[in-house]
Amino acid sequence: MDAIAELGRVSALLDAEAKAEALFDEVITRGLIAPGQTESAVSDAVRDLAEEMFGIRRFWHKRIVRAGVNTLEPYSANPPDRVVGEDDICFLDFGPIFGEWEADFGRTYVLGDDPAKLAVRDALEPLWRQGRDLFDADPDITGEQLYAWIVDRAAALGWEFSAPIAGHLVGEFPHKQISGTAVTSYIAPGSDTPMRRLDPAGRACHWILEIHLIDRDRGFGGFFEQLLDVRTSV
Repeated sequence: MDAIAELGRVSALLDAEAKAEALFDEVITRGLIAPGQTESAVSDAVRDLAEEMFGIRRFWHKRIVRAGVNTLEPYSANPPDRVVGEDDICFLDFGPIFGEWEADFGRTYVLGDDPAKLAVRDALEPLWRQGRDLFDADPDITGEQLYAWIVDRAAALGWEFSAPIAGHLVGEFPHKQISGTAVTSYIAPGSDTPMRRLDPAGRACHWILEIHLIDRDRGFGGFFEQLLDVRTSV
């Protein structure tokens, strides 16, 4: 793929992420994550807000709103619908499609001032940034190398990282028709090819890095994700 076309792809991915971030900001402005709301009700409210703000009607993966003990569960789980509590922790993981471009964005929110919940929330982005720094420093890094480093670093900081992946490819919808479901599409054990490579269509691979930290003893966790390899700022 020529350089101009690739710049267009990068611009589209960054624009999709910026809109996803604006969507999440508006979720907080409107107070959609509130005590007494079920996770499913929050999910539906965010879905409706996405259509109101951007005309979005499609999401490339299931919409996830998890609160309390459900924040321990990995993406693949489908825990019972839970009511958000007065002093709760909650995370959102949405994959809206803007035009033909996928975004994947995750953030954690704390209702109240519980110091343990605030600690897990505040640990997420710094670890994400450390993972990005490692990626930036090693042009040949593989998905399994980055995953192993994230798991080890989380443990060194006192957290559990039990998710089976720490990220995945992202791109034009549906990217899975290009990348398939092979383990090399993920930041995960067994993903042993360099992350910086071309996909089967000859386009540069672009990645999401996701951090899911767990405080097992207290029964909750937190989640953070966004684009790994392209950005507008530090």
